[in-house]
Amino acid sequence: MKVDLPEKLYYNIGEVAKSFDVNTSLIRFWEKEFDIIKPKKNAKGNRKFTPEDIKNFEQIYHLVKERGFTLEGAKQHLKTHKGSTLDNYDLVRKLKHIKSELEAIKSKM
Repeated sequence: MKVDLPEKLYYNIGEVAKSFDVNTSLIRFWEKEFDIIKPKKNAKGNRKFTPEDIKNFEQIYHLVKERGFTLEGAKQHLKTHKGSTLDNYDLVRKLKHIKSELEAIKSKM
C-alpha cells in the first residue's frame, strides 16, 4: 500500500481516509482501538493527523488489511514488535519500489 499524501504537518480525516481508500468511520474506529494513534483536535473537534500517525496507520493497514490479522492480533503484534514491524514494512515497500523501477527499465530495453 503506497500512501500518496503531500508533505504537511497535519492531515484531516478525509485526506487520510482517501489515501488509504477506506471510510472515515474506519479511521475513527482504528483511532479508538489502537492507542498508538493520537490525533490532535482543533477547537471544533476536527482531528488533525501527523505524519507519525500516518506511519502508524500504514502499519495497522498492512497488518489488518494486507496480512489478515484480527484487531486483537494486530494490537498484540504491535506491542511485541515495537518499531520492528514498521522497519520491516518500510524495507519491503522500498524493495518493491526498486523492483518495479528495475522492471520498467528492463521493459524499455
